[in-house]
Amino acid sequence: MTGNDPRLGLTVTHRRYVPHAHAHYGGELVDGAYSLGLFGDVATEVAIRMDGDEGLLAGYSEVRFLGAVRAGDVLEATAEVIRIGRRSRELRCSARVVARAEPDRGPSAARLVEPPEIVVEAVATLVVPATGTTE
Repeated sequence: MTGNDPRLGLTVTHRRYVPHAHAHYGGELVDGAYSLGLFGDVATEVAIRMDGDEGLLAGYSEVRFLGAVRAGDVLEATAEVIRIGRRSRELRCSARVVARAEPDRGPSAARLVEPPEIVVEAVATLVVPATGTTE
């Protein structure tokens, strides 16, 4: 089913501000599970767009934590469909910091991160029910 399926390459992106309440570690660091939660959100939208169902993020075959996520960051999470099976979809996921707080400059100071810094990459498997509709 992968070959010429027009849904192959479908990409969904969300952006979210990382609140200070999510900082668990020194230096305002946020745990890696925060980014994985964002991947679940973009995977859900992929399933809705492709199959008319929220589906289920069944697991990851690869996860790489490449940089720090801090309170005050703006994260961009993206999922791209790279393989389509009968009931499964393989997604290439990435999280990038697009803006970062700069508390040393002031309590509300921040800057854009140019180019955005990739902080997490993963390959995920999304499963949809056999009764899901296809567009």
